[in-house]
Formats: sequence, structure tokens, C-alpha cells
Amino acid sequence: MSIDAQTIKELLSAELPGCDIQVEGGGGKFQLAAVGSVFAGLGAVKRQQLIYQYLNAHIASGTIHAISMKLQTPEEAAS
Repeated sequence: MSIDAQTIKELLSAELPGCDIQVEGGGGKFQLAAVGSVFAGLGAVKRQQLIYQYLNAHIASGTIHAISMKLQTPEEAAS
């Protein structure tokens, strides 16, 4: 079973309403960029943990091998 970038985007968009989410890649390797106020007050590790909680089933099953993340608040993205 495989997963594609669009499926990841839809999954995260459902869990993180109000976030602007972009996902690229395939073959188990993805690049994620997300901008949303949900990341306010969170350090880099906590931001990644927030994303991982929604993707862990796919990571554990091996459908996602690697994912790089750029996670920002709207203020950080604007600067």
C-alpha cells in the first residue's frame, strides 16, 4: 500500500483546519510545508510531534519512509 502527497495533504488539512499545507514528493519520501497559528508557542520539536501524531500509522507501516518539515506560524512565514 502506498500514500501520495495529496492524501497526506488531505489528512493533515482535516486535522489542522486553518493551516496552509503543501506536500510534495512520492515513493515514501515527502516534503511538508505548513503555515498556521496552531504552531504558535511551540518549539521545533513540539511542532514536528504535532504532525507526527497524524502520520505515525503511515510511518509505522512503512508507507512514509522520510518526511522533511518546514512548520511556521503566519507571522514567521511573513517575515
